[in-house]
Amino acid sequence: MSEITRTPDGALTATPAAKLAPANDGSAPARAGQATTEAVAESAAERGLGPRAARTRQGGRTITVGIVGATGYAGGELVRLLLNHPRVRLVGLHGRNRDNVPIAESHPHLAATGLVIDQAIPRADAVFTALPHGVAASMTADIVVRGSALLDVGPDFRLHDPTDYPRWYKFDHPAPELLAQAVYGLPELHRQEMRDAAEREATIIGLPGCYPTATILTLAPLARAGLIGDLAVDAKSGVSGAGREPKPDLLFSEVNESVKAYSVFSHRHTAEMEQELQQQGERGALGSRDANPGVAMVDFLPHLIPMTRGILASCHVRPTRPVTQAELDALYAEAYRDEPFVQVVADPPATKHVYGSNLCRVWCRVDPRSGRILALGVIDNLVKGAAGQAVQALNVIFGLPETTGLEQYPIAP
Repeated sequence: MSEITRTPDGALTATPAAKLAPANDGSAPARAGQATTEAVAESAAERGLGPRAARTRQGGRTITVGIVGATGYAGGELVRLLLNHPRVRLVGLHGRNRDNVPIAESHPHLAATGLVIDQAIPRADAVFTALPHGVAASMTADIVVRGSALLDVGPDFRLHDPTDYPRWYKFDHPAPELLAQAVYGLPELHRQEMRDAAEREATIIGLPGCYPTATILTLAPLARAGLIGDLAVDAKSGVSGAGREPKPDLLFSEVNESVKAYSVFSHRHTAEMEQELQQQGERGALGSRDANPGVAMVDFLPHLIPMTRGILASCHVRPTRPVTQAELDALYAEAYRDEPFVQVVADPPATKHVYGSNLCRVWCRVDPRSGRILALGVIDNLVKGAAGQAVQALNVIFGLPETTGLEQYPIAP
């Protein structure tokens, strides 16, 4: 294992570190969801890990971070962003069936870091998990029992109701007790809940999916106002959103010069959209989960398009009552005036406008002819839709400015 540190002149250097011990450190194994509050508290105090420990650590401003599932696109993007975070020290990268394998084998663009990937679960203040469905939940107890905050880039802690997992993800949630403690990690909507989670013995953040991030941020002001009478979301994503596993339908010759709809009537991210937009209605002026009839069953149709990164969510809304453009402008200005990563723009946004950044750009107009509302949102699916949002969440729970390590502008052309 190697750790990344900075030399006095600010350069990055990799130095060897002892291989981290297995998760249980020789103690009795903790089954998923059965780490008691007492055990978590004792372990956190003994090991000095997590948000509270990091804030009180003598002479220490550094947050130690590990990544479980570092070989995929989201894991690689996390490494890239965290290397430039001034308060973070990477102490471990985990990958299945890896044994001190140079990171260059998975991510050639990161070869100069000297990092290696192995099978040890990192011991750190915060552990990011970027794993297949159901895997993170099965190991969460062993991570949080040490005091580490867990930030899951996958779906295992996004949905509040454990009975939703068999329907949408085809598995029974292995840790419903821990799911009940998780916070949905969209800072713009759940910032205070995330801060409160950092004060608990077990800090678990379920980071949103890429499509829901774009869609929910695009529609949240309308949902709070109870304006969504009917909703259809037409979204397009670059191929990196499908992950890194080789699949015949993702070959260049299949994707290039082609656009296709997929997961028709059944995309898993629909559940997040319904959950969060209903909650926004409950927290809005009308104070009811039923304030927006159109979000009870969202019509969501995703498309795969021949580009690497980016999501465009086109949200077609039949409002619950007539609205004016001035009213919409006021709603969006109020919602996002102080948000560093959400930009309300005057012209329809393009995915290139946010490429490589943690930004979300939104645009909303009422059609004077039909009275319907068209709301558009764009993000980079690997940054604001995955790794960047994860770093933003890390900043929230550790009490840092949310822009720390995420100040980069979009890349163009």
